Amino acid sequence: MTHEIKICMGSACFAKGNQENLDFIKNFIESNNLEVEVKIIGSLCENKCNVGPRIYIDGVEHIQVTQGQLVGLLEELK
Repeated sequence: MTHEIKICMGSACFAKGNQENLDFIKNFIESNNLEVEVKIIGSLCENKCNVGPRIYIDGVEHIQVTQGQLVGLLEELK
């Protein structure tokens, strides 16, 4: 199964933490040897800056995402 993670890299989401979230996601995938395929893509600003940083996982939007939340979200991909 292939999972898709789309990360908003617009300036507000980037400044609010999505650069760090991107690094966290990459490190999590590598260190946990996920047995599924994960496709990571970036997106430009979608004008939802007030609820950033935003990340979509398999089409589901997650707002104000922290690295603590990412652990649970990424665990579900296993």
